Amino acid sequence: MPRKIRQLIADLKRAGFVDRGGKGSHRNFIHRCGATVTISGKEGDDALHYKEKNVREAIMEAKQ
Repeated sequence: MPRKIRQLIADLKRAGFVDRGGKGSHRNFIHRCGATVTISGKEGDDALHYKEKNVREAIMEAKQ
């Protein structure tokens, strides 16, 4: 079962990312190390596999 957008956002916030806002359903997250990721969709929507991958990669980049 795919994860929800709200779960991806929670993972990003836990990793130290800050929501910089966006237009419409898009949210731009940035980490102090310079890592960025954009999440689109409503919080209750299922996350697509590439969005989950982008979040995982951004969190790994922030940890380095």
